Amino acid sequence: MAILIDKNTEVLVQGITGKEGVRATQFMLNYKTKVVAGVRPGKAGENVEGVPVYDTVKAALQAHPKISISLIIIPPKVAKHAVKEAIEAGIKTICVVTENMPIKDTAYCIALAEKHNAKIIGPTSIGIISPGKSKVGLIGGNTSEQFTEGNVGIISKSGGMSSETANILTQVGIGQSTVVGMGADVLIGTTIVELLEMFKNDDQTKVVVIFGEIGGTAEEDASDYIKKTNYPKPVIAFISGKFAEILPNTTLGHAGAIVEGNKGTRAAKVEALKDAGVHVVEVHHEIVDKVKELII
Repeated sequence: MAILIDKNTEVLVQGITGKEGVRATQFMLNYKTKVVAGVRPGKAGENVEGVPVYDTVKAALQAHPKISISLIIIPPKVAKHAVKEAIEAGIKTICVVTENMPIKDTAYCIALAEKHNAKIIGPTSIGIISPGKSKVGLIGGNTSEQFTEGNVGIISKSGGMSSETANILTQVGIGQSTVVGMGADVLIGTTIVELLEMFKNDDQTKVVVIFGEIGGTAEEDASDYIKKTNYPKPVIAFISGKFAEILPNTTLGHAGAIVEGNKGTRAAKVEALKDAGVHVVEVHHEIVDKVKELII
């Protein structure tokens, strides 16, 4: 099965005529993703890599009513309006690649999504890939050879490490069901808890891997959820940022990597995850051995 996207998913790209929009569209089409439409006001009637461009999301949906996800790949100052347009048009999953989106705009979009029963992946998401089926966004670049179909679900705050985590598994013949770059801003549309819930209900996924980071309480919230629900699938976690405890004045680049007192520290996250029965590894490549141990 996989989560969020599959081989039948039809994709809309908002911002398709921009440099990054064109690049993402090429990457997705090369992976056989069904990119059926793009939106850029004033560019209706044009096409990008054979994908028709429309002035509005509503017009795109009228021509392609099976669209179920929109990729937002436009400047941060106007991203809010693009997300709003997609949600109000009825699209239920929005993947926001845009970086540096104002927090108040993100908060508005999250509230609007909740009102309309929609999901936002991101902002700052590298994308989503269900290997062998479909991908949305820039994840995996142009080849996506680091991903292969299988039964490990991956949730990652880091875009680059979502690919690296999949790659170390692929190198030993272990495939993935879906890999989600959830983004690492202070406010994120879809949480680790929500993604764990999706993976719990996915028959293809047998093990879930979390690539977490210092800052915020997403991993602690996930720990509480895992304990309270007696989560039925094995969960493995790696929390980056050990250097921040050794060198406390060092800065981690993601906006969400804000530590307040003892909250959000790597030590606090590791303790909470272990207490919930999560298999926490100290070195990233140890994920491979732990997956082998749990999946066989």
